[in-house]
Amino acid sequence: MSHTYIDHAATTVIRPCAQEAMERAYADSNANASGLHRPARDAKNALEQAREEAAEMLGASRPLDVVFTSGGTEADNLAVSGVAFPSHRRTVVVSAVEHEAVLHTATSLARFGYTTKTVAVDRSCLVAPERVGALVDTDTALVSVMAANNEIGTIQPVAAIAAAVRAVDPTVPVHTDAVQAFVSEPITVESTGADLISLAAHKFGGPKGVGLLVVNPEVRIDPIIHGGGQEAGRRSGTYNVAGIVGMVAAMREVIETRDRFRSEVGAERDLFEATLVAGHPEAVINGADAPRLVQHSHIHFAGVLAETLLIRLDQAGIAAAAGSACQSGAVEPSHVLKAMGFSDTAAGECVRFTFGWTTEPGEGSDAANRVLAVLGELR
Repeated sequence: MSHTYIDHAATTVIRPCAQEAMERAYADSNANASGLHRPARDAKNALEQAREEAAEMLGASRPLDVVFTSGGTEADNLAVSGVAFPSHRRTVVVSAVEHEAVLHTATSLARFGYTTKTVAVDRSCLVAPERVGALVDTDTALVSVMAANNEIGTIQPVAAIAAAVRAVDPTVPVHTDAVQAFVSEPITVESTGADLISLAAHKFGGPKGVGLLVVNPEVRIDPIIHGGGQEAGRRSGTYNVAGIVGMVAAMREVIETRDRFRSEVGAERDLFEATLVAGHPEAVINGADAPRLVQHSHIHFAGVLAETLLIRLDQAGIAAAAGSACQSGAVEPSHVLKAMGFSDTAAGECVRFTFGWTTEPGEGSDAANRVLAVLGELR
């Protein structure tokens, strides 16, 4: 039986261009990029070329604005703690549906005297810019609102949110976690209006264990990992040159193929949902009334436990998920769904299906029919 992978939001398949770039780096640029000898300089050159390309693709003002990290979680931690610690202000504003890497980092600052203000969302998981602006005051150190939700796929109006923040206080930095959005949305400094942008390579076809944070040069950011002072003192640790060049190669391909991705993957997602709802009218597509990432489909199956459904789907050759894969397998109601107004019971009946760059024509309808067959067996 063929297995259909519809969990690309958890991680997607590495792109051949990224794998090839990494293999070349391992062969030609495998020295420590912090050294002084020729092999180290070769590695450093490959690293800085990747930095320049990443900065250009993201619209950063200079290559130095790009800080390489071990992934999206570290990038989010660095954005929140790195901006909060050197600030004389003591409040961080976040949306209720942020990834745990932002939420938990913000709340962890309480032991240092910081307060977290949480912006509510509507039933579609949408953050209203005016609600964000209303929470900004003279004690706000940072505002963080994700570019798109990792569970529902709701696209947040980050540019409007940044404008609302600056209308109150133009000195407050705005961070956006664009980890889930980059593969299908035009994420740049200009398009988001953000001062800080987080990305994770493995979400768009790069390797695991590498990410980046774009930082506005006017925003002070202190390191949260100390050591050798790499990344202009903002993030210590030996450079993962192969991972970085692999990520940048994947970024380049994402941008070059994004329009086709949106068209083809979006069509498969739409067909999946149409087929599923036609065969199971009780299914409700969460967030359907708001702008969504074309690859996301989050569905409530009333009366069906998500955990049971996922196990049976796996047996039927369908890989999907409930909530965020970063929750270490914990079976508990999604904080995102709770913030949207779902009861614990309803939250436990929702499944996330996410398509990706390897999705093939016809996969949407085929997957929907397999899901319908499993639902029929569970009745």
